[in-house]
Amino acid sequence: MTVRKVDCLSELCPIPLLRAMQELKTMEPGDILILNCDHSCVAIDIEKWALEKEYPIQLVELGRGEWEVYIQKPKGK
Repeated sequence: MTVRKVDCLSELCPIPLLRAMQELKTMEPGDILILNCDHSCVAIDIEKWALEKEYPIQLVELGRGEWEVYIQKPKGK
């Protein structure tokens, strides 16, 4: 299992989601993407997308208005 991080601090929607989608395409099933963001709408939009696509996701609020979004690439995706 590989873990990759993508820094999306100061980026507005839909850029972080597009970056996450592109990164996930290059990853293997079971790999985890950690997206750092500082806009609540980014975390909410990515969570909605991941749930629709059946990607396991977890949001962690770090404080100071920052989040880490953990997305695992499922098998068969």
